[in-house]
Amino acid sequence: MNSKRKVVTGMVAALVMNGLVAHAAEPLKANVIHWWTSGGESAAIRQFADAYNKAGGLWVDNAVAGADQARSTAINRIVGGDPPTAAQFNTSKQFHDLIDQGLLNNVDAVAAKENWNGIFPESILNSIKVNGHYYAAPVDIHMQNWFFYSKPAFQKAGIAGEPKTFDEFLGDLDKLKAAGLIPLALGGQAWQEKITFDAVLTYVGGTDLYMKVYRDRDVNAVKSPAFKNALTTFKRLHNYVDPGSPNRNWNDATALVISGKAGVQIMGDWAKGEFSAAKQEAGKDFGCFPGFGPHSPYMVAGDVFVFPKTDNPTAIKAQNLLATVMTSPEAQVAFSAKKGSIPIRPDVDTSSLDICAKEGIAIMKDKSRQLPNPEMLIPPDVQGALQDVITNFWNKDQSADDAQKAFASALKG
Repeated sequence: MNSKRKVVTGMVAALVMNGLVAHAAEPLKANVIHWWTSGGESAAIRQFADAYNKAGGLWVDNAVAGADQARSTAINRIVGGDPPTAAQFNTSKQFHDLIDQGLLNNVDAVAAKENWNGIFPESILNSIKVNGHYYAAPVDIHMQNWFFYSKPAFQKAGIAGEPKTFDEFLGDLDKLKAAGLIPLALGGQAWQEKITFDAVLTYVGGTDLYMKVYRDRDVNAVKSPAFKNALTTFKRLHNYVDPGSPNRNWNDATALVISGKAGVQIMGDWAKGEFSAAKQEAGKDFGCFPGFGPHSPYMVAGDVFVFPKTDNPTAIKAQNLLATVMTSPEAQVAFSAKKGSIPIRPDVDTSSLDICAKEGIAIMKDKSRQLPNPEMLIPPDVQGALQDVITNFWNKDQSADDAQKAFASALKG
C-alpha cells in the first residue's frame, strides 16, 4: 500500500508540476479595445496583433465600430471593474481625466528603455506624458487635413496639376462640378465637418489665428474679420458636396474618390489605407498633397493606447509588452504601410512606404511646420461644443456672424 501511495503521490506531483509548467508557458493575453474596423484599418491593426503574438503574447481583439463608441466602451469597463488590457484613444486630452482619477497604469519602464523622450515629437510627448509619467503608447502620426484626389477625375475635368493656393483649389472644384463629377467627397458627420473647417481655418486664416483660437482660446481672435472669412469660405464648400453627403462614413467618401466618381476628399492620411486596400497606388491612381505651398503647416494628430489600472503582475507584463511591440521599428513600418500613417519614430526604414508617407516624414523633420491638432490644445468638452457649432453652421441657414458668436461662446467653456 505504501508503495502504491508513493506512486500515486508521485503521479499527482508530476501532474501538478506539468500544470505549473504549462501555466507558465501560457502567452500573455491582452484584451485590446479599438475602433479600427474599415478594410484598411483592419489590415493595419493585424500588424500589431501579429507582432504581439510573435513576441509571446495572445492578442484578444475587441473592435468597436465608431471612435466615440469604442472610447465609451473602454471607459465603462474601466469604471465597472472589468478593464481591458489596453484601449485606443486619440493623441489628445481625451484620456487625461482617466489619469487624474488614477485609473491608468504608466509605462515609464518601457519609455525609459526605448528612449521615448529622445525619439518622439514634442507634440506627441505633451499628450502622453503627464506629471513626469508616460500614460500611453503612441502608435502613429496622422495629419488630418490631407487632400486626396482621383487622377482620372482630375484628367476628366481638365485639371493639369495640383492647386497651389486655396483659391486655385476652389477653381478646381468648379471644374470638377462642370465635368459632372462630385467635386468634394464629404462624409456629413460632425467630426468630418470639423476637420474640414480646421483645414480652411489653417489655410485661409493662417496658423497664427489658428493658435490664438485653439491654444490661447482668444475670443477676440474668433470675433475678427479673418475668422469670419474662414467661416464664410468653409460654407462655400457646401456648394461642392453631393446630396448623399449627410451621415456618410468617411471611408464611403473615400470610396467615391477611389471609383473616380468624386474628385477630392479632405481627410486624414488614414484614408490611404482604403486606397491601399483597393490596390491603388499613390502618384499613379490617386494624388495627395498636405496643403498649399512648400511651407504649409502639418497638423499633427494620431492614436495612442492607454493601459487601465491593474495590480495583476501578468496584466502589467502584457501592458508593457504591448507598449514595447507597438512602438518597435518593425511593427511601426508594417502598421504604417497599411494604415496610411507615418511611424511615430524617425529611426525606421521608410523605403517600403508610399510617396505621401515619405513626404509627411520629410515635413515632420521641420519642427516649424508641426501644428498640434485642436484636441491636443483644448479639453474634449470644448472640442465637442465647437464641433456642434460648426456642424450647425454647415447644415443650417445660419449667418457667419451668428456662427462667430456661437463659436466664441463655446470656446469659453
